[in-house]
Amino acid sequence: MDTEEMRRQLRTLTDRAEITDLMGRYLRSLDVGVFDEAWADAFHTEDVTAEMPIGTVHGRDALLAHVRQAMALFDRTVHMGTDLVVEVDGDRATARGAQLSTHVLADGSDDLFVSAGHVDNALVRTAAGWRIAASALRVVWTRGTPPRLPDSLLPALTA
Repeated sequence: MDTEEMRRQLRTLTDRAEITDLMGRYLRSLDVGVFDEAWADAFHTEDVTAEMPIGTVHGRDALLAHVRQAMALFDRTVHMGTDLVVEVDGDRATARGAQLSTHVLADGSDDLFVSAGHVDNALVRTAAGWRIAASALRVVWTRGTPPRLPDSLLPALTA
């Protein structure tokens, strides 16, 4: 193996590790619950597109507002990702994995809502590091009481 091939392999391994770390930090951030501009900048490109079970949003500011509203429906959460497969192609990458999310409703009932599914992410390398450019969460099953969606989230169903 020549030096150039070793550099290429090292770069791919480093990229995969950085992306895996980004995705892990993203899931953990959902449970911490601090959704501000710094949060949005740390994980997403400015023109991000996110497909979620309650709709699709375009742009970092729209995603931030949507996540704030959606996560306010829960008192506590635990998001777990597994089986992450990262494929890197230069300054672009995909990360696909499974996600299990447990939510305690914030309506005072302490009811649980659990969802599981698959997440597909497209990432791009930026000057600040890897960022999510597009994501799609496809829920496969749920259990428990889903939250009652406020009117402010309902328009996302048709977006």
